[in-house]
Amino acid sequence: MPEGPELHLASIYVNTTCAGLRFGGAVEKSAVSKNPEVPFSSRDYTVSAVSRGKEVKLILTPASGDTVDIIFRFGMSGSFKLCPEDEMPKHAHLRFYTKELPRRVLSFVDPRRFGSWEMNGDWQSDRGPCVMLEYDKFRENVLSHLTDKAFDKPICEVMLNQKYFNGIGNYLRAEILHRLQIPPFVQARPILEALKHPHQDSDVSLSKKIKIKKESPDLLQLCNLVPLEVIKLGGKGYDPEQSNDYSVFVKWLRCYFVPGMNSLRDHNGRTIWFQGDPGPLAPKGQKAKKRSPSIGTKRKPVKVEKTEVKRSGKKILLKKEDTEIKHEENAVKVTVKRRVKRTGDKMENGKRGRKTSSNRSTALDTDSPAQKGGKNTPAVKTRPQRRKSSTTPISIDSPKPKMRELRKTAGRQRTTKRKS
Repeated sequence: MPEGPELHLASIYVNTTCAGLRFGGAVEKSAVSKNPEVPFSSRDYTVSAVSRGKEVKLILTPASGDTVDIIFRFGMSGSFKLCPEDEMPKHAHLRFYTKELPRRVLSFVDPRRFGSWEMNGDWQSDRGPCVMLEYDKFRENVLSHLTDKAFDKPICEVMLNQKYFNGIGNYLRAEILHRLQIPPFVQARPILEALKHPHQDSDVSLSKKIKIKKESPDLLQLCNLVPLEVIKLGGKGYDPEQSNDYSVFVKWLRCYFVPGMNSLRDHNGRTIWFQGDPGPLAPKGQKAKKRSPSIGTKRKPVKVEKTEVKRSGKKILLKKEDTEIKHEENAVKVTVKRRVKRTGDKMENGKRGRKTSSNRSTALDTDSPAQKGGKNTPAVKTRPQRRKSSTTPISIDSPKPKMRELRKTAGRQRTTKRKS
């Protein structure tokens, strides 16, 4: 989710890429967006931007007439992009066209459509001063309202309250608390009350105060310094170069989504990352989840012993496990064949139970009980005889005729027993 640094980078992007460009025509809204229409049209106007916390103001200045302000809130995936008209992104929900030919378009891109805009609007009144650009007002606003009930909550939840911490988001609060080694679920008021009267000499010069702030900053000072570090990093698709490289930002992170760190959901359902004890105000019934170092890293391939098998002149590589299974299957087949040879005709007659031609002749004999009209004796089912193959000659000494003779004799014995 874009936080204060990302929205400030977006304003820098608009001012850098749109410098010297002239826009013209009407502002277009996509058909799928549920945000309001922007009824603005001018033959010639310029576009500039300024940010404050988690809001960006787009300023449309026509050649003649009053300026129009549009306040943007990025939601989960909002950003600006300037590109040729034929390369316009799929999720461009508000479009500003240039006068030049071929035309270019400045688009507000929002794939998840949680972002919003407001024409002729102003900064939201319930948002406090910006932590990056209005540090002195931000610090005074927090320390002068510590009696508010909002500061009864855990410090990690108070830092997401935009009334006091305008511009701080999920990853910033985790990084700030981690640097100070403050548990996320401790009450906010005692921590912030300690910053009301810092133990500093009044005779200390301004340069020394700045040095102390950089070397050992407190929580409110880090709320200003850490976002400025992210702005210097750039990238993530918000800088003027539109670089989508996250590798520098990922290396910069010390706690948020870092392997080895713990995570819990706060009382608002937002995930907070931390190290060590979560604190006494942690939600009950939850266990801290620890991010495994293996997550997000490439696993080394497992070495498997392979054997070569030659089949029809081709070499086929098989795993060792596959070859062992095939050897076992072959061994089972060999034992089954041996058993069949040993049992001979007993196994053939017992398991298959085939009816020979002699059986059919005896079953259809007029002296059989079924033909005489016996009610309780069922008719013997017959099976058609297989045709002999004309391609392979069969000799008298071959095993197949012998097996047939044995079947015939066995069939005769069965019929005689049934008659008796």
